[in-house]
Amino acid sequence: MSTPRFLTLPPGVTPQQIETPQGAFAILEALPVSGVVERRPALLVPGFTGSKEDFIAVLQTLAQSGRRVVAVDLRGQYETPGPDDPEAYSCAALGADIDLIAQAMGGGEPIHLVGHSFGGLVAREAVIDGRTKFGSFTLMSSGPAGIVGPRARSGKRLMGELPGMGLEHVWTTRFEPEAVAAGVPDEIVAFLRKRMLANSPTGLTRMAEEVLSMHDRTDELREIGVATLVLFGEHDDGWPTDIQVEMARRLGAEFMVVPGAVHSPAVEAPETTAAALIRFWNAAEATSLDTRSNAM
Repeated sequence: MSTPRFLTLPPGVTPQQIETPQGAFAILEALPVSGVVERRPALLVPGFTGSKEDFIAVLQTLAQSGRRVVAVDLRGQYETPGPDDPEAYSCAALGADIDLIAQAMGGGEPIHLVGHSFGGLVAREAVIDGRTKFGSFTLMSSGPAGIVGPRARSGKRLMGELPGMGLEHVWTTRFEPEAVAAGVPDEIVAFLRKRMLANSPTGLTRMAEEVLSMHDRTDELREIGVATLVLFGEHDDGWPTDIQVEMARRLGAEFMVVPGAVHSPAVEAPETTAAALIRFWNAAEATSLDTRSNAM
């Protein structure tokens, strides 16, 4: 799981809720500490077993580029409640939630969408379904289809354990020992436990199924024509880096390798990651303005 290195919210970042026809979603909202909001907003979607807190380290920097930036807990994740219906946690259903959240952010202007890991598969659904026009799309440490390798094995084990043994068992036998062995500070371990136990067991089980079995929709995404960035850590242990590079090639998209990062660039290399996103967003906005000017 993504493990934030600190939990203190930077200046300009506050916990809020966004109301949608599907209910309220817990968010962290970041606004510029100085200056004004003059650029397009951004919506950040976390991965499987993650939460909005995975983006704490980049929120202030992103907002200081003149944007409102929102990081969200998906339905059934941490502080956003979810139903017991497994179908509510398919990529398609969660992607429909992203549409509603983007629309609720208001303003009528295209939003920059970022999806981390499983969140990339969810956000991709929102882009492809066409109900919301996005200003750009970033796949962060995400792949074209179901995840493979060590994280796939972990997901299969989780699917087998959760329905019968529950979240407490999964935490105490797997995630807590891993965090302690990695030297994670006590206060962060306490947060990780609180977050894990607050998740919907039904939601986590279905999300695990989805991240393992999702089919390749790269060609469909390319047809949408949205400006796309593929960004991943140099040592990503999720989708292999060569698979992500090939996905970028198929999309005709730029890709960015974050030096020193593994599967959570926003945590492991926040300044590099934030700088890459800001540069990409600014370029996408400039291209959009050029296109509109030429059309007039």
